[in-house]
Amino acid sequence: MGMNTAYRGPEDCPSVIPVFPLPGALLLPRGQMPLNIFEPRYLAMVDDALKGDRMIGMVQPDLESGGSTTVPRLFRVGCAGRITQFAETGDGRYLITLVGVARFRVEEELSTTTPYRQCRVSFADYVSDFTARAGEDEVDRAGVVKALRDFVQAADVRVDWQGIEDAPNEALVNALCMMSPFGVREKQALLEAEDLRIRAEVLIALTEIELARGGGGSDNTLQ
Repeated sequence: MGMNTAYRGPEDCPSVIPVFPLPGALLLPRGQMPLNIFEPRYLAMVDDALKGDRMIGMVQPDLESGGSTTVPRLFRVGCAGRITQFAETGDGRYLITLVGVARFRVEEELSTTTPYRQCRVSFADYVSDFTARAGEDEVDRAGVVKALRDFVQAADVRVDWQGIEDAPNEALVNALCMMSPFGVREKQALLEAEDLRIRAEVLIALTEIELARGGGGSDNTLQ
């Protein structure tokens, strides 16, 4: 899914963005994340984003590091996405799709009057995120596919193997990371991996650990 706005580097991104704390939700550059928005504060967030640059920062709450249950602390690294699809449901919800732009580091959370949280962020540490398919040649594609096959054999999962075969390395690795059944800490490790090669290595390692534990998904489709 393409975007009408080109983001060539950190200078093209806002320094202050609304953030959507959602445990287990992993957005990566050029990945697509569908979201069902129903809480009033996040409906307001989407309304305001659509009036502006359409950017929302996906970041996981760090529930183990303190804060309250209603305002938990945030992990310091998230990923910004642009709203590329929007629909109203007729019952008060929004259905949106975010396409990942680049990862960011949270510099500070701002005191605001909005019902949703906002952060001052920096994209400077993730310049390579703005280049599509950067580092693809270094990815152990065979290792990624083997890990996926092992996972499929251990769980009731249906896979579009033709789609897997046709996918470029970046799209393959990032899509598998985003839909993986791992926990918050594991998802954060995938997000914070230095580059695509290391992210693929982390994905393989986490899959092997999950299989060794006897874990696996059920009644899922990977495509």
